[in-house]
Amino acid sequence: MQGETQVLKFKDGTAMGRSEGAFNGRAVSDPKQLRILELRCGMIRAQALTPRESLAFIEQLLGET
Repeated sequence: MQGETQVLKFKDGTAMGRSEGAFNGRAVSDPKQLRILELRCGMIRAQALTPRESLAFIEQLLGET
């Protein structure tokens, strides 16, 4: 993890993003740089548990303490 990542897409089709760990934390609008941020978000999303699985995991951990 390299900090928070944000990608904002606007109604007019433009987009802007930033990441604390990429591009020195500065805002970017270059399509190649935005694609990098979108791919990073997608990889994290693909590995994340569903809300139900997250709850079960947390409850399991709490039961072990």
